Amino acid sequence: MAASLVEQRSIDVVPDGERHGTAFSQFTLWLGANLQITAVVTGALAVVFGGDVVWSIIGLVLGNLLGGAVMALHSAQGPKLGLPQMIQSRAQFGVRGAVVPLALVIVMYIGFFASGSVLAGQAVGELTHLGETPGILIFAAVSGLMAAVGYRLIHAVGRVAGVICALAFVYLGIRLLERADLTTLLADAHFDLPMFLLAISLSASWQLAFGPYVADYSRYLPRTTSTRATFWWTLSGSALGSQWSMTFGVLVAATAGGAFMDNQVSYVVGLGGGGLIAAFLYFVIALGKLTINVLNTYGGFMSIVTSVSGFRGQRVLSPRGRAVYIALIMIAGTAVALLGKDSFLTSFKDFLLFLLTFFTPWSAINLVDYYLISRERYDLPALSDPNGRYGSWRWDALAVYAIGVALQLPFLVTHFYTGPLVAPLGGADISWIVGLTVPAVLYWALAGRKRNTGVSPTAPAADASYREPHGSPRP
Repeated sequence: MAASLVEQRSIDVVPDGERHGTAFSQFTLWLGANLQITAVVTGALAVVFGGDVVWSIIGLVLGNLLGGAVMALHSAQGPKLGLPQMIQSRAQFGVRGAVVPLALVIVMYIGFFASGSVLAGQAVGELTHLGETPGILIFAAVSGLMAAVGYRLIHAVGRVAGVICALAFVYLGIRLLERADLTTLLADAHFDLPMFLLAISLSASWQLAFGPYVADYSRYLPRTTSTRATFWWTLSGSALGSQWSMTFGVLVAATAGGAFMDNQVSYVVGLGGGGLIAAFLYFVIALGKLTINVLNTYGGFMSIVTSVSGFRGQRVLSPRGRAVYIALIMIAGTAVALLGKDSFLTSFKDFLLFLLTFFTPWSAINLVDYYLISRERYDLPALSDPNGRYGSWRWDALAVYAIGVALQLPFLVTHFYTGPLVAPLGGADISWIVGLTVPAVLYWALAGRKRNTGVSPTAPAADASYREPHGSPRP
């Protein structure tokens, strides 16, 4: 039993004999991962920073659907390739060049681990009566242990969290509506373009931030799993879970004001009551955060291994090495959580929007390459060979990525930086739209030029080189 539960693979291809599950598993995992307190805070930010209830909710819906669609397209890559998400970036950026977006992805994982630990630490501290700092440390240790066990446990906890957290959110929603004058809140609708675009950006960035690791959790699905089914189950689970949480956050922020901002966890639990109910809600908050924090820990270790192996030529990882990488992510995230726990709300909003600047160009390049250029086919052994088809560094793709990042800066709005073109747009942040469209067009044009000049694109027509490392031909 233990041997089957503890995952043995890391960045290597999952062979057909080890594939299992159905596309519906993506719905349960991503529903559970999004029914949690950080998504509540993300929705609340749309109101905290000036939006009204109606247009904030509409903006969050649009962002969740748009960003969720991009994220789900990445998820659909998992069953076809049987690989973690970011190792696929070697086909676009080169075996070693992929370290550029990977470095930023690792920062993302540490940041999300830290932000999740702050909120979950409050819940664990209240539940155990040990206080916030011990709560953060306990939560981090459990997250690391679960990530070490791996894929099967992650999905199992996601299923359990989805059911328990859904029931808790139904209960909390009923209690909130008993306090809130919903008619008055909905009547106070005043469209403000910058605030509307902020709401879209908040939820879009939430979804897009899953893109660098979403295929990690679909790569064990059978190769015959429908791309369409994987896409729709991932999108529906993630969009439904996040919108549910964010709508709750909007209503909480609109009714609670400063009381919610002072202590998000305590206020939400206070809605439910005291005694055993409060203890149960603290447990629910910790469970919801545990699901997503394990994803961040697991994805972070996967990204570090991918970065290191590109230079060392490593294709497999020992259990000891796996434990070391997971410990590194856990320690770094915990340190950031302890240092930043007193300025969480503003810092988290800026963190989300600034991250979006770096991940939208990566998503655009990866999706254009996989779906439009390579037609869902990669030479898998070449992904580990710096002298192979994809090369060591693809400077053209890295240039497109850098251009995509740079072109967003004039349109970016954060607490510590505002671009020069924001004011003419009335304060609206459209940087993520620029970051998706411009790199996609540039990369497609670059690939088209290579085809026209006779240079082999990222993945040429099918031939004998398209084989799994164990020798079975790709379909």
